[in-house]
Amino acid sequence: MPWTWALLRGTRVLARAADDGTIVKEPDGRVEIRYGLGHPKAYRAAARNLEATSDPLVGDEVFGDAPEAAPKAASKTRTKAVLRNESGDPGAHVGWVAYTDGACSGNPGPAGSGVVLVAPGGATAEGYEYLGTSTNNIGELTAILRAIEWAPPAGALLVFTDSQYAIGVLQKGWKAKANPELIAFTKRCIVERGNVRLEYVRGHAGHALNEKADELARTAVSMRSTKRLELPQG
Repeated sequence: MPWTWALLRGTRVLARAADDGTIVKEPDGRVEIRYGLGHPKAYRAAARNLEATSDPLVGDEVFGDAPEAAPKAASKTRTKAVLRNESGDPGAHVGWVAYTDGACSGNPGPAGSGVVLVAPGGATAEGYEYLGTSTNNIGELTAILRAIEWAPPAGALLVFTDSQYAIGVLQKGWKAKANPELIAFTKRCIVERGNVRLEYVRGHAGHALNEKADELARTAVSMRSTKRLELPQG
C-alpha cells in the first residue's frame, strides 16, 4: 500500500493511501503517517487533521521496509512514483533526509548545532558542533550548512528545520539583516550541491528526529564539544 503527501497542521508528512491516492483511515479514524522520506518510525494521526495534496504517491521502498511479496501491479505503481520524484517532481524528494536544529544558552551565548542524517535505506547518523559564543540563528544556519556538507553529493537532500528565519533567508529571498557571510556561503553550497530543499517542521511538537536534532545541539552547548557525523551505511 503506497503513501501520499499530506499536511498535518501545516507540516508535510507521508500518510498511508490507497492506489488512487485517497488517505486510508483505520477503524479508530486514525491514519498511519511518517515524518518524511527515509524516516524509519511510523506514527498515527487523526484523519480530520490531515489535508491531502496532489503530489505523486510514494512507495515503501523509500523506507527500506517494502513487503517481500507485494502485488505486482502495486509494486509497478510505486516504482513509477519513485522514478517521477527522482526526475525532479516538486512533490517529494527521494534520497537523503536531514533534521537540523540550533541551540543557544542566552542570545548571544554558548551555542551549538545538531544534525540527524537519514540515508535512503533508513539508517541514521548523528553529529553536533559547538560554536562558542554565538546566536540561535547562527546555530540554525550552521546546522543546515553542516547537513549539506556532510550528506553525500549524489541524490536529493531534504532538510527539515524548525527555523522559519533560516528558510526565509536561504530559500524565500528574505533580506539578511545579520549573518550575511554565513547566509551567502550556505546559499552557495545549496546551489553547488543542487537538489536541496528546506522544509519547515514545528519544533517541540513530538517530531522524533527534530527533537533528536535539538538534543544534539544542546549536547554541543552543555559539553562544549563537537562530534562530526559519520555517514550511515544503509
